[in-house]
Amino acid sequence: MIDWILLFAGAAITAGGYFWRRRVVKKLQDEVAPGKKQLRPRRLATITCVIGAYLFATRVLNIVFGTAEKEELHVNLFAERVELFGLNLSTTIINTWIVMAFILLVAIILRLTVVRKMKNQPDTVQNALEFAVEWVVNYVHSKAHGLGEGLSAYIFTIAAFLVGCAFLEMLGLHTPAADITMTFAMALITFILINYFGLRKKGLLGRIKALSSPTPILLPFKLISDFALPVSMSVRLFGNMLAGMIVIDLIYDSLGNYAVGIPSTVGLYFNVFHPLIQAYIFVTLTLTFINEAIE
Repeated sequence: MIDWILLFAGAAITAGGYFWRRRVVKKLQDEVAPGKKQLRPRRLATITCVIGAYLFATRVLNIVFGTAEKEELHVNLFAERVELFGLNLSTTIINTWIVMAFILLVAIILRLTVVRKMKNQPDTVQNALEFAVEWVVNYVHSKAHGLGEGLSAYIFTIAAFLVGCAFLEMLGLHTPAADITMTFAMALITFILINYFGLRKKGLLGRIKALSSPTPILLPFKLISDFALPVSMSVRLFGNMLAGMIVIDLIYDSLGNYAVGIPSTVGLYFNVFHPLIQAYIFVTLTLTFINEAIE
């Protein structure tokens, strides 16, 4: 009974807000340059329509499907495992293959269409591609001086992979970046690159001398800090990506049938903006530590 009352109340609020907004818009047409005070009623009418439509939609779902049952939220540090072609694989590996296949497909398409037919006066796609490559090269050069050309391909690949993981999460699949094994593998590559460029630039004795600066007493502490680097970077990325997934799941579970539009809106941050921030942070930390090793 309460659902039907709220259903008609939502319909009435929506209709009232709609006619209120029509009347306000008609009055604003007579104004040459309406100010904020004149525009405020239109904004309030729009908010009234949205609230009424939200109440109406949630009551319809509640009447048709009933009250959603509360489920217990389980958080696993490692991804689920599935059987595929006789192999026991984690969903992280499968979803990583999906992202890799997507990146390879886009790269092949760009190679056969854009890169193969480069023009002196680039079109929209070529212009966007050149801008992205140039921006990455310049950013790598600004953070790791002198390594813009040699390191930019790896940095671009890492950024593309993390962006692909973000889009995969938008489709409701488990993002590989929320698996501690994946983030540790990425951080381990960073650790190897740090020491590779450090040894190539300074040699073994120069690398040891840099770690012993300004006093040899700090050598063991810097070695511990150096070996702890992949752990700290992997846990940072893993924790932030997993936290976004948990927040979205909590919103779905707590709102039930009221989860109309709200999770999608919040997901624009946790599934798009937030992963992009984490990709930027991971790339920046990689370049910063490499730059410290070669200075």
